[in-house]
Amino acid sequence: MPSPRQEFAAAQQAPPPSIDVLYMERDFYIGLALALSSSIFIGSSFIIKKIGLLRLSRVGSVRASAGGFGYLRDWIWWAGLICMGVGEAANFAAYAFAPASLVTPLGALSVIVAAVLASKFLKERLNLLGKLGCFLCIIGSTIIVIHSPKEGEVEDLSLLIDMLQEPTFITYVVLILSLSLFIGCCVGPRYGHKHVAVYILLCSAIGSLTVMSCKALGLALRDTLSGKSNDFGMWLPYFLIIVTVVFVGVQVNYLNRALDIFNTSIVTPIYYVIFTTLVITASAILFKEWRHMRAEDIIGDLCGFFVVIVAVILLNAFREMDISISDVKGIMRPKRELLTHASHKAGQYEDYLNENEERGPLKPQYGTHYLNV
Repeated sequence: MPSPRQEFAAAQQAPPPSIDVLYMERDFYIGLALALSSSIFIGSSFIIKKIGLLRLSRVGSVRASAGGFGYLRDWIWWAGLICMGVGEAANFAAYAFAPASLVTPLGALSVIVAAVLASKFLKERLNLLGKLGCFLCIIGSTIIVIHSPKEGEVEDLSLLIDMLQEPTFITYVVLILSLSLFIGCCVGPRYGHKHVAVYILLCSAIGSLTVMSCKALGLALRDTLSGKSNDFGMWLPYFLIIVTVVFVGVQVNYLNRALDIFNTSIVTPIYYVIFTTLVITASAILFKEWRHMRAEDIIGDLCGFFVVIVAVILLNAFREMDISISDVKGIMRPKRELLTHASHKAGQYEDYLNENEERGPLKPQYGTHYLNV
């Protein structure tokens, strides 16, 4: 068995990493920085545009929901729009450098940025569950970054063309397009207004193909700008541009339908879960990002993704609940105090009912609130 001194000497004599490995790691961290900056810009853009719209409503301008376009003359709203454009551009560029299984889950950080800035500048309440969701999202994103694949999947566009012709990916594309057509033509008109997952599933399925197209376009643009190759001399980039525009239009259309019918706090977490899961699946099939990963890295990446899912649900689905740290402290009180407090509350409620009997019958409303008829 070698001694610690021999192991140290062997480590010192190990050959340095090759140039290719260093370039792969450099691209990974460039993509990571772009993904993080994208989340910051996109999350901030929602708050900046909201501030501009609120300022217009205070001066009596016709609101956007009522058909007004006064926001087009407001510089704050334009600052928010530019901020969103920068974020989307950074997100697009991130796909050219880092795996989609890293970039897509990190998009949840924009929800944290928006929630924190909203509580600071818009005075929106961020309850205890929301704060816990922010913390878990940071933890989950860190786990994903640590365990994500760092090897380059595609070196040039000619290799990507060969990957696009593989039977596994063709089967995935056929299944996604068939499912989307079936939902759009048969299931959507009948059940889309009843079940929240219908339109979100269609939007997420098309979105997974959109991300693959954007990643391929980013690769072609990166190689062309670096002078490595003239990929835009081929037909594939122009075909991908058309596909991306069409798919983004379909995706936005059905996402707006879901948002128009159902509550945003329900649509957001469900959309994130389905969309990110399908993107990771499509990326694994096309680019085989998991091929060189160890079992512990695969498990760690999946665990990080599940932690982010829980964080997004906590941050969105329970945002209207009035819960704080004082409620938790109240639960930790002795049982006798809890029973005394509950009895006192019950007595107050009974007195309230007795006092209002003379005013007429009471009409039950949502929750435990009651109003006189």
